[in-house]
Amino acid sequence: MYSHAFSYLFVAFLALTLLVRFWLASRHIRHVIQNRAAVPADFAEKIPLAAHQKAADYTIARTKLGLVNMLVSTVALVGFTLLGGLQWLSATVFNATGGGMTYQIGLIVAFALVSGLIDLPLDYYRQFTLEERFGFNKMSKGLFFFDLVKGVGIGAVIGLPLVWVILVLMQKSGSLWWLYAWLVWCGFQLLIMAIFPNFIAPLFNKFTPLADESLRQRIEGLMARVGFASKGLFVMDGSKRSAHGNAYFSGFGAAKRIVFYDTLVSSLSPQEVEAVLAHELGHFKLKHIVKRIVVMFALSLGFLALLGYLKNQLWFYTGLGVNPIIVPGQSNDALALILFMLVLPVFTFLFGPLTSLSSRKHEFEADAFAAKHTDARDLVSALVKMYEDNASTLTPDPLHSAFYDSHPPASVRIRQLNLATTP
Repeated sequence: MYSHAFSYLFVAFLALTLLVRFWLASRHIRHVIQNRAAVPADFAEKIPLAAHQKAADYTIARTKLGLVNMLVSTVALVGFTLLGGLQWLSATVFNATGGGMTYQIGLIVAFALVSGLIDLPLDYYRQFTLEERFGFNKMSKGLFFFDLVKGVGIGAVIGLPLVWVILVLMQKSGSLWWLYAWLVWCGFQLLIMAIFPNFIAPLFNKFTPLADESLRQRIEGLMARVGFASKGLFVMDGSKRSAHGNAYFSGFGAAKRIVFYDTLVSSLSPQEVEAVLAHELGHFKLKHIVKRIVVMFALSLGFLALLGYLKNQLWFYTGLGVNPIIVPGQSNDALALILFMLVLPVFTFLFGPLTSLSSRKHEFEADAFAAKHTDARDLVSALVKMYEDNASTLTPDPLHSAFYDSHPPASVRIRQLNLATTP
C-alpha cells in the first residue's frame, strides 16, 4: 500500500518538476528573443548590438540544450527506478561479486560509470559544438578525454575510501549511523577544501605567481586595507580550455590563495581587476563563505537523518521499482544511497529560489563592499566587460533568473552600483 502511494507521489513530483522546468525554459527563451533586437538602454553606449545578440543566441542555445539534458536525465531516472534498471544492475553486480562489501562498493561504482556514460555525449556536444560555435572552446579533444580520465581516477582515489567508511557506518554503528556519517562527511569536505589548491587543482591547470608587479602591488594594497592575508596571488591557464574568465578563492585558513583566470587578467584593466577582487574579498570578510558552509552542513545533516529513516522502509525501495532484499537478513545500504541521490532533486527542486535568494543577497552585499573599498565605477566597467566577454544575456526572464541564477541580473546589479557613485 505504502509503496504504491510513494510511486504515485514520486511520479507526481517528477511530472510537476518537468512541467515547471519546461515552462521556465520556454519563458526564458521567449523573453531573450523578444529583447534581442536592441541593447537595453542602460547598456546602449557600452555593449555593441552584435555582442548583445551573440549573448542572446548563446543563452538560447544553452537553454535548449538544457531542455535536452532534462529529458535525457528524466528518461535515465525513470529507467533506473520504475523501469527496473537499478534492479538489473544490482543483480548483475551481485552475481559478479557474490555480495558483501565488494558488492556494495561495486554497485556504486557501476552506477557512477553508467551515469557518466549517459552524460558523456551531451558533455561532448556542449564543449565541441555549442561552445565551439560561439568561440569559447579552447580545449582539444585529447585534453577533454584526458581530463575525463583524470577526473575518474581522482574521484576513485578520494571518493571510494569515503564511500567505504559511510557504508561501514551504515552497517555497524546502529541507528545513529547518519550522525557519525555526517561528521565524517563534514571532515571530508573540510579536508578537500584544504588540499584542493596544492594537490588537486594543479593536476588540471598550471598556476603561476602573478607577474604584473604594478597589479600585484595594487592588489596587496587592497588586501592590506581590508585585512586579508593570502598564501599567494596566482594566474591560472584557463585559456587552454575556455575563453570564459573568472577569479576565485581556494583553500581556507592559512592556505587561502587568490586565483585569476589568464583570460580575466588580459581583458580587464588593473583597477577593474582590483574591483573584481574587492567583490570576492567582500564574500570572505562578510562571512558569506562560512555561512554557506554552515547551511550546507545543516542541510546535509537533515538529509542524512531522513536517509537514516528511509533506508529501513521497504516501501521506499519497492515504490521506486527496486527489491532491496538480495540476501535475506542483510541490508542493502548502497542501494539506499543511490536511490536517495536519484530522487532527492525531484522533491527539492521547487525550493531552488530560496537558495538563489540567499545567494543574490550575498552578491549585493559583496558589491557594496567593493564599492566601499574601490571605485564602484571600476566594478561596473569590469562587470560590463565580463558580461560581454562571457556572452551573458542582459535580458534574462525574471522568473527563470529567480529559480536558477545565483547572481542578480546585470541591469539590477549595475543599477545598485551606480547609486553608490551618485553624490
